[in-house]
Amino acid sequence: MAERVHPAAPEPAHQPQPNHSESDANPKFDSGEHSNPRSSPTPSYVIQIPKDTIYRVPPPQNARLYKNYSRPKRGCSFCRVLCWFVFFLILLAIAAGVAAAILYFVLQPKAPSYSVDSLSVKGFNVSQALIASPEFDVSVRAENRNKKIGISYETGSSVYISYSGQQLVSGKLPAFYQGTQNVTVFVTALTGSNVQLTSAVRDGLIQGQKNGRVALYVSIDAPIKLKVGSVKTWKFTVKVRCDVTVDKLTADSTVVSKDCAYSVKW
Repeated sequence: MAERVHPAAPEPAHQPQPNHSESDANPKFDSGEHSNPRSSPTPSYVIQIPKDTIYRVPPPQNARLYKNYSRPKRGCSFCRVLCWFVFFLILLAIAAGVAAAILYFVLQPKAPSYSVDSLSVKGFNVSQALIASPEFDVSVRAENRNKKIGISYETGSSVYISYSGQQLVSGKLPAFYQGTQNVTVFVTALTGSNVQLTSAVRDGLIQGQKNGRVALYVSIDAPIKLKVGSVKTWKFTVKVRCDVTVDKLTADSTVVSKDCAYSVKW
């Protein structure tokens, strides 16, 4: 019998040699199994990247964001300084309020009172002419009811008396010191030089004397300082406004009624 000869197995196709440049840039690692090129035409690759490279070096497109986030924020420090400044102001206001409350309870300040006791008029004969140069002597009573606060009346005061809005005389108060729980009555001389009276003012003064009621307006601005022990405060102004009615415009005139009010300009 003749022998059956089997054809020889075909040699495997020539596989291309790997490119060394690509293998250097992208290392390839074999899985350890020899696979048939016909059954597995696509080889598998495993690329290992160091962990530090992933977290520490951001991609180029995120480099700017990474730089902005890693930069220290200046706004936080400014907000912190602002908060401390506001907190300091609040503490300062609380301390000032507590100090003022303590001083109030210790000193127990009381408002002084003022009134016009008497008013004497000379050289004011309104029945003869419209031009007059009158002289008024005004007696003012000032009462300090404080037990621990004295009042120092400074220079630079002003006093004037008017009728129906027209000023008749003016002058100044004397400078003096008023102690605690003290009542002081001081007389100040007020003068007017060549006062031009209107016909309405003249007629009103004449009619008021006939009725026994001449309504005058007394204005006093007195700069003062408070004194506690040896310490004096800053200067502020006491404004006294009085509606005074007298029976006539003579040296022996009598005050019929008076109403005084005052305010303080700090």
